[in-house]
Amino acid sequence: MSLIDRYVLKEWAAGFALTMGVILGILILQNMYDSLPDLLEASASFDQILLYYALALPGYLPTVLPITFLVSLLFSLGTLHRNNEVTAMRATGASLFRISRSLWLAGLMLSGVMFYLTAEVVPNTVERARTFLDNLEFSAKEENLEAKEVGLRFNLGFDNRKNDRLWFMNRFSERAWLAMGINVHTRTQEGVEVHRVSAEEAYFDQEKGHWVFLNGRELIIDPETGDELRLVAFEEKDFPEYTEDPGIMLAMHKKANSLSLFELREIIETVPPEENPAVMKYTTRYYHLLAAPFSCFVVVAIAVPFAVSGVRANPMLGISKCLAYFAGFYALASIAAVLGERHLITPWLAAWLPNFAMLGIAIWLYKRAR
Repeated sequence: MSLIDRYVLKEWAAGFALTMGVILGILILQNMYDSLPDLLEASASFDQILLYYALALPGYLPTVLPITFLVSLLFSLGTLHRNNEVTAMRATGASLFRISRSLWLAGLMLSGVMFYLTAEVVPNTVERARTFLDNLEFSAKEENLEAKEVGLRFNLGFDNRKNDRLWFMNRFSERAWLAMGINVHTRTQEGVEVHRVSAEEAYFDQEKGHWVFLNGRELIIDPETGDELRLVAFEEKDFPEYTEDPGIMLAMHKKANSLSLFELREIIETVPPEENPAVMKYTTRYYHLLAAPFSCFVVVAIAVPFAVSGVRANPMLGISKCLAYFAGFYALASIAAVLGERHLITPWLAAWLPNFAMLGIAIWLYKRAR
């Protein structure tokens, strides 16, 4: 690494560390404003509060890293440009890419870090932080209620088109992992009901890998006439063919951006989008998370030509233009996500289209700045 590379990288690294600390601090304070009252209401100890925020912190990094990278690039390169240091470097014959190649290397490393965080670290910490907070709240409520009355989800439904089964639950306790007032309708491929199981309660046996129903009845229906052929009551009965995971059912009733990469992938693998159009929003979010690390390259490509080509007397002019481009980037990402969720474009294209568009603009800007 040459002297120019080390100098530019040093100037950027100082700004990056400072910006990262400020942005993370603001986000943690915002999270505390939303979640600290819940933690205190659940009688969480000081150690438990610290543990929760330690688990929540990694979840911010994939979002924070591109923004921090952008801000630090703009101000470090803007300072070099304002002090005529970029001009001095270019006077030696160094190209714009030659001056900024250490920043491209930093972008490559941050992309790798982001991909690792998104694929391995963040999914685990997101789920653990959510479970940790839920368990604290559940434990506090159990002092006055039974476990099955804690953490209730009402009117839970799940359409398993792969196996032609439709599930309805009046209530589901996330604490007791118990369904109450449950009905499962099995249909033919034409949508005609042929089998129905109704029960007061049911639970998913993790060891057996299927559902067990309690205090219910099983109804066999003639698909031709719709007449009831047989009705059998039972106190407890295993249904080995009912292997639907209740965790997937719950996840499909949550917002896609609140789920981890692992949960999104499990939904897609269990319920393919072609079988249930409602899964498209989860598929789009899944590909968006995989495409997000590439945004670090977009940051370098856009920020460098703007930062070194602004007016020295008013460097904020170039910075403002750059921020406007990134506002457009996020607006395009939102529009593409909506198009993907509504099946107008494929989820893969919805995730990558903003990156490709901004990279094309960046190549044009580089040619102008050379």
